[in-house]
Amino acid sequence: MSATLELAKQLIACPSVTPVDAGCQRIMGERLQALGFALRDLPFGEVTNLWARRGDARPLLVFAGHTDVVPTGPREHWHSEPFSPQIRDGMLYGRGAADMKGSLAAMVTACERFIDRHPGHRGAIAFLLTSDEEGPSVDGTVKVVEHLEQGREKIDWCIVGEPTCSDRLGDVIKNGRRGSLNGILTVKGVQGHVAYPHLARNPVHEAAPALAELAARQWDQGNEFFPPTTFQISNINAGTGATNVIPGTLQVVFNFRFSTETSAPQLQQEVHALLDRHRLDYAVQWSLSGNPFLTPRGELVAAVQQAIVELTGQETQLSTSGGTSDGRFIAPTGAQVIELGPLNATIHKVNECVSISDLDALSAIYERTLELLLT
Repeated sequence: MSATLELAKQLIACPSVTPVDAGCQRIMGERLQALGFALRDLPFGEVTNLWARRGDARPLLVFAGHTDVVPTGPREHWHSEPFSPQIRDGMLYGRGAADMKGSLAAMVTACERFIDRHPGHRGAIAFLLTSDEEGPSVDGTVKVVEHLEQGREKIDWCIVGEPTCSDRLGDVIKNGRRGSLNGILTVKGVQGHVAYPHLARNPVHEAAPALAELAARQWDQGNEFFPPTTFQISNINAGTGATNVIPGTLQVVFNFRFSTETSAPQLQQEVHALLDRHRLDYAVQWSLSGNPFLTPRGELVAAVQQAIVELTGQETQLSTSGGTSDGRFIAPTGAQVIELGPLNATIHKVNECVSISDLDALSAIYERTLELLLT
């Protein structure tokens, strides 16, 4: 059993359903402390965070990741216990195997080998770990970054271990992410009997043309790195459940995934203008999950791409697709941020798994990246 596989199994065995860490950071911290990392526990609220740094010089390369996982779902649908890691047919099964305890294990073992071979490497290495990525993400990485900024600790390069690959290890790395803007639209009407519509005002009927226009609208064209901004309705609710009652209110939950070609304030302004034009009696509750970020081609992207092609022969596609990640909190500090992890085919599913050979190869890619940047 490789060191990476052994550590991944230890981490999976910790039932760290968000925001619980369940001992993952302690396990990793002990390994890192033995390598000369100074540990700093940074708890906020119910969230466990760890900042571990080796060296005080610049440039600073950070491995960032989360120890929390999503709930298991129906355990009877799993072929084995989700927090009892199992190996079958060259795959490691368990909740968090791909997202992202396998990556965390690969990061630690990569550092162990790199430091053993290059104890006097230039710059510094750090780990930023949180148990608040799969949850609301308010007391995790964002708070640690604020703490680092207050202490004037600047991150130069950051590798986030999110599962990024589609078909083969190394085929996709994320060099940015779209922004995510959420809205809850409430449209007011007048409740009444369906047989007397002239005595009521149906908010569903009134809002339908506006919703159709929102769904059909092209918000921007995207650019070289980002697809066009998208609008999606995720939930609609109205009525009492009775067939003979016109509802008094309509609630619509929606989301924008937006590119760098627009901004959250622009989208909010355009939505309000459209709703006003349709003369709706409405209110919108907005929440911004994160702004888009982009790391252009440069030192970090080049090093990761070179490491991948050297070790796998795989040419790498740069992508900004998918959901949000904690990279959105790190990139605004000026750091170059990329995401690289294993295949994402089984993340958040029952029977989540990762290829054992990919874990070892991922660790080797991380190690080679360290060599390219810090030697």
